[in-house]
Amino acid sequence: MIKEQYAVAIVGCGGMGGGHAIAIASGTGNAIWNTNAAQGTFWKGNMHTDIANKLRLAGVYDIDPVRQQWAAERGFHNYDSFEAILADEAVDIVLIATPNHLHHEEAIASLRAGKHVLCEKPVTPTSGELDEIIRVAKETGRVFYPRQNRRWDEDYLISKKIYDENLVGQVFNIQCHVQGSRGIPGDWRGMKAYGGGMMLDWGVHLLDRLLIMIPEKIKKVFCSLTHIKNDEVDDGFKMHMTFESGLTADIEVGTCHFLRLPLWVIAGNNGSAHIDNWSCEGKMARLKSWDDKDASPILAGAGLTKTMAPRQENSVEILPLPSVEFDNNELYSNLVDTINGTAAQIVTNEQALRVLKLMEAAFKSAKEGIVVNFE
Repeated sequence: MIKEQYAVAIVGCGGMGGGHAIAIASGTGNAIWNTNAAQGTFWKGNMHTDIANKLRLAGVYDIDPVRQQWAAERGFHNYDSFEAILADEAVDIVLIATPNHLHHEEAIASLRAGKHVLCEKPVTPTSGELDEIIRVAKETGRVFYPRQNRRWDEDYLISKKIYDENLVGQVFNIQCHVQGSRGIPGDWRGMKAYGGGMMLDWGVHLLDRLLIMIPEKIKKVFCSLTHIKNDEVDDGFKMHMTFESGLTADIEVGTCHFLRLPLWVIAGNNGSAHIDNWSCEGKMARLKSWDDKDASPILAGAGLTKTMAPRQENSVEILPLPSVEFDNNELYSNLVDTINGTAAQIVTNEQALRVLKLMEAAFKSAKEGIVVNFE
C-alpha cells in the first residue's frame, strides 16, 4: 500500500541513532546531523529536500537508560523493548543503528514482522548473513535498504566528477587516505565480538564508493591490517586493488597519524588532483604539453635529477577543484520512493554484498599475506 508518510522506529540511540532521530523528527534529514547525541552538535549540508512529508519519527529504543533519558528530554517516544517496536502496527520502517553483530538478527525479525528496514553499515559483518537477509526480504516483500550515506560526501562526489569527466585525463591511480590520531574508538568498535575494527567501520564506506565510481571488475586485492593500539581488531589498514583495465586504487585508514596525507590523490595521464581534507580544499594540475625541454636538473639528496624536477609553469595549468551539487536527503527520500514502487533502490543489496565479499577478500589477504584474485 502506497503511503505519503511512513513511521520510523529506531533501534539503537547512540551517536548514529540519535542523529537519525533528530534528523527525522526535525523533518530536515541529513542536512542537520547530530554528531554527538549527548552534546547536540550539528553540521549543515550542501542542499536538501524536505522529508517531513515522507517520514515521521514513531519513537526509539535503546538499552542504555542515559540514552533513554536523552530521547525523553527531546520529546521522543521511548519503546520498552525491540519487540515492542515489532508489535507496533503503526511502525512502517525499522531503522537499525545498533552494534554490527546485532544487525542480522534484528533485520530478519523486522522483515518477518512486516516492517521495511533501513540498516546502518556494515549491514552485516559477513556476506553470508546478508545473503539470508536478502532472501527473507524477498520472501516477505519488504524493502531492506543499506545506509551507505557516504556516497553523498562532497569529497567523494568531487573525486567521482574528476574521474567521470576525465578532468585529469584517463585516471590510472586513485588514492584515498582517511587518517585520525585518537586510536580506535573506545566503545564496541574496538571489540571483535561486536563487529569492530576499522575495515568494517570505515572500509565499508570507502570500498562502496570506489566500486560505484569505477564500473569494472577487480582482478587482484592485497591488504595489510595494523594493530598499533588494539590487538583484538584492526585499528587501520592499507589495501591495494587492481581493476580489469589496469587502473589501481589504494585505500588507507589509520587511527595513529598525527600528520595527515591528502584525503584524495587522483592521477591521470593528463594531470593530477589533490583533495586535501574534509573541507575539500585542494587543486588540479592539468598538463598543457608534454614538451618541457627547458627543465633544469634539481639537487635531490646526494645527487641531481631532471626526471623528478618540477615542470615549467608554461607546461601545466593549475585549476580549482570542480564544484558539485548534491542532495543530502536523497537516501531517505529514495527509501520511501522504493517502498512506494516509484523509484529504483539507489543503494542496492547486491552492491552491499559485493562490498562485504571484497572486505572478506581483504581479510583473507591480510591473514595469509597473499594477493587474492577477487572477480
